[in-house]
Amino acid sequence: MKVTVFGAGYVGLVGAVGLAEMGNSVVCVDNNPQRVAALQRGELPIHEPGLAEMLARNVAARRLSFTDDAASAVTHATLVFIAVGTPSAPDGRADITQVLATAGDVAAHMGDYKVVIVKSTVPAGTAQRVREVIVAGLAARQTLVPFSVVSNPEFLKEGAAVNDFMRPDRVVVGCDDERAELLMRALYAPFLRNRDRLLVMNPPSAELTKYAANAMLATRISFMNELAALSERVDADIEQVRRGIGSDERIGTHFLYAGCGWGGSCFPKDVRALAAMAADAGIELPIVQATQRVNEQQRCLLAQRVVQRFGPDLGGLTIALWGLAFKPETDDMREAPSITIVRELLQAGAAVQVYDPLARPAVDTLWGPGARVTLASDAWHAARGASALLLVTEWREFRSPDFVALREAMRTPVLIDGRNLYDPTLVTEAGFEYVGIGRAGNVRRWQSQAMAA
Repeated sequence: MKVTVFGAGYVGLVGAVGLAEMGNSVVCVDNNPQRVAALQRGELPIHEPGLAEMLARNVAARRLSFTDDAASAVTHATLVFIAVGTPSAPDGRADITQVLATAGDVAAHMGDYKVVIVKSTVPAGTAQRVREVIVAGLAARQTLVPFSVVSNPEFLKEGAAVNDFMRPDRVVVGCDDERAELLMRALYAPFLRNRDRLLVMNPPSAELTKYAANAMLATRISFMNELAALSERVDADIEQVRRGIGSDERIGTHFLYAGCGWGGSCFPKDVRALAAMAADAGIELPIVQATQRVNEQQRCLLAQRVVQRFGPDLGGLTIALWGLAFKPETDDMREAPSITIVRELLQAGAAVQVYDPLARPAVDTLWGPGARVTLASDAWHAARGASALLLVTEWREFRSPDFVALREAMRTPVLIDGRNLYDPTLVTEAGFEYVGIGRAGNVRRWQSQAMAA
């Protein structure tokens, strides 16, 4: 099938490459000529395991090409995906300006039947607005061309996006006409050979499904973080609680981990947008609002733990961070908890040494050369001379350090585990003061010492 994808960002690029891998003829459009040229050379603007190899293979096979020419791209395809950005507006609402502008570009150049597929994450009702933009664009050209508008939200996990696209657990299609539905079924059939997981519903339901899924996952994490705070007060261990409730098949274990907060390009933006969507509809979503509020508090927790241990003035101390990206296997720093943690530590007077396997370029971008933030060449050098080590992102290379050697390298053996990655007994036996999330430990003693002081 002939496919055009508008947007060579995270969603659009993964989608374009994945569709080409299944034998479709795909043109990917981006309005940034430098990005288009880089992609033509095989250079990716994002890190995603397996994507570079798949891109090179399909460009070489001439199934995938990149352009900034909207007219030729629209002419090329019957199926036109809109996968452009929908950033948060200042009031939390999703800004769909780029989506509507792209719909206008499609209307300006279409000469035969098109299925316009909204892949971007958009509020309920956006498909109808896209339809109205196309109708107005065709009217301005005094042209009558048949078309369909479909909502097809993405459910990709950063760090596993290629596998998620190629082996989806479900494909949601918001569609209200039979012709478009048949074409969407044909497009996704190769991805669903083992089991039909294509769910057809009306467009507003599909649009809301995306927000509801991310809000549910974010809520599970925030709920566990609330329980972690309670666990510390009643001498419970949140990891044991997690195993206890996660073994209930009605609950399961996914996204049931306490930690130092969620971030990334989806959860924060989509939770805010869902609350704003509800406000526009004249209702409140108290659970969604609480989910966001709990996460904002959780982002500050690791810096608060440092203050509980060393006092409010951290001048003269160096604090080490392992991990900057919001999750492993990505270089994405969008709304990462590490940003809040570093900011709080700097405000308290500390110097910060950081290491991340992929997100290193973000250090100069976010904090600059004069911000008392040093980028270490590896995890060992980040921890050397530090008064405390904060585990922020659970990269694989952090899972089994030599704790005895690590203790000797540090100024003070304090380990604050923001992802509950380590066994507290193993770490304390190596000579560390260890604190996790919801695992009690030294937190009470630190608080008692602070009160006594």
